[in-house]
Amino acid sequence: MIRERISKLRESMKAAGIDCYLIPTSDYHDSEYVSGFFRVRAFFSGFTGSAGTLVVTREEAALFTDGRYFIQAEKQLSGTGIRLMKIGEPEVPTLEDYLEQKLGEGESLGFDGRVVKAESAAEYEEMLEKKLGRLIWDKDLADGIWEDRPALEHQPISILKECYSGESTASKIARVREKMKEEEATMHILTSLDDIAWLLNIRGNDVESCPLVLAYAVVMEDEVLLFAERSACGEEVLSYFAENGITLRPYGEFYDYVASIYEERVLLCLNRVNCRVKKELGDDVEIIDRSNPSTLMKAVKNPVEMENLRKSHLKDGVAVTHFMYWLKKNIGKLPMTEISASDRLEAFRREQEGFIEPSFSTICAYGANGAIVHYSATPENNSELHPEGLLVVDSGGHYPEGTTDITRTFALGPLTDEMKKHFTLVLRAMLNLKNTKFLYGCRGLNLDVRAREVLWEYGLDYKHGTGHGVGYLLNVHEGPNGFRWRLLSEHEENAVLEEGMVTSDEPGLYIEGSHGIRIENEILCRKGEENEYGQFMYFEDLTCVPIDLDAVETALLEEKDRQRLNAYHKEVFEKISPYFEGEELEWLKEATREV
Repeated sequence: MIRERISKLRESMKAAGIDCYLIPTSDYHDSEYVSGFFRVRAFFSGFTGSAGTLVVTREEAALFTDGRYFIQAEKQLSGTGIRLMKIGEPEVPTLEDYLEQKLGEGESLGFDGRVVKAESAAEYEEMLEKKLGRLIWDKDLADGIWEDRPALEHQPISILKECYSGESTASKIARVREKMKEEEATMHILTSLDDIAWLLNIRGNDVESCPLVLAYAVVMEDEVLLFAERSACGEEVLSYFAENGITLRPYGEFYDYVASIYEERVLLCLNRVNCRVKKELGDDVEIIDRSNPSTLMKAVKNPVEMENLRKSHLKDGVAVTHFMYWLKKNIGKLPMTEISASDRLEAFRREQEGFIEPSFSTICAYGANGAIVHYSATPENNSELHPEGLLVVDSGGHYPEGTTDITRTFALGPLTDEMKKHFTLVLRAMLNLKNTKFLYGCRGLNLDVRAREVLWEYGLDYKHGTGHGVGYLLNVHEGPNGFRWRLLSEHEENAVLEEGMVTSDEPGLYIEGSHGIRIENEILCRKGEENEYGQFMYFEDLTCVPIDLDAVETALLEEKDRQRLNAYHKEVFEKISPYFEGEELEWLKEATREV
């Protein structure tokens, strides 16, 4: 089936005069997770991971993805004829180098310019100019091949009340306009959905697992244009827009509007807007390429958001701990699979007041599947759980009070010495980072080693960042804060860590064919003491779920590790014990015991 689709794609490429066609994982808004309409890369490759780029030439097809998906991609690409390109591995070219190698003199590179970043497109165009080639940026070749392509949907828009947002829409718009004045911009174009949702205090359901609205926004000195579907707006929302100086325009008219802009100084981020936006702007428009002002603003949670986040994590902690108890009590007694366990966890979350939906598709990976960083069970590949080995569960939820993301690795029964050693090292790494005290001005790049050094001492590592920013009832992965040991140009995760930023702390270890381990807490950056050396910072735990002590090899814990683990478990018990009783409460006491 995949080979047939690639063959049809090549026929369309030939008809369009395209020698090489690029299909990224994206929508018109550079979203991480995309709705069914935009899953073109998965349609043509069969690879369902949330990150990857497919390149199809007249003779070859290659899929580029990162270390989180190597094992998954190898399985899903098997038999398709598509070559797997493992990003970052020795002797594997970058996507840009690969394109340069494959494109000959005078040849063309094509793509749908609405799903490729403007910054990336400019780099491709520069490369093609040297080869006397050309860029064809207006071709969505999936349209003529994908016969049952899902429709582009626009779900109802809702207003996020100020008791949750902590700041009015008028105040947020005023702050953005101040930044525009600093840049002497007369107009600001926003296409990233999380920025638009944050700025206008609106939420929706147009992107899987993200409460976002398919929309574009243009901020001017005395008006905000919002390009969204009117059918998604009730009377309350329309009145709200009018009160805040927001003019609603049809979603489909955005590019025509962009083409009509002239003699303006436009603030936008070429790393966030798509190629077509830039191409539609006239030559008399001056582009001011900067990060969207709202990117940093929304990353720094205000006091209302911080207090709400504590509430959302308490709810989530209760749900996940109920699941942990259920899992421990029933493994080997009730039939369980990865999918049924995942469903049971979601059911516990749905018992919590205000729960909206999972913040991403739950990763529930048993045994060797745990070594696949972003594993996804399917009806065809759904392992049974047995009372032995390790189960990795990475999950989260959206609540009106915020977004959660937590990973716990559970011992379902007897473990090998190697599994317990690896679990304990990952635990030490997680504890090390979240207990870091540091001077203001540090970035995640400075602190990533606090986790990774524990594993590096044993010659071990993991092929993903140690942490990412988390949105407030927005994207579960949010810049510009994060923990990484090296800079990656495609990530905006190197901001100075500010009070109010929420970042995940999630080191891991993955042994192919055997097991995987990841332990993740969300941590909130806070100000500590200030003295003659400067402003010190620390992290406050938001996540409140026990660590599975059945998997800990206590002999490998240093005294500081014991103290940190015991202090964390004491805090967890104090926070969530009022929500447990009877046998469950007695179990919780044991699960959070001192070691």
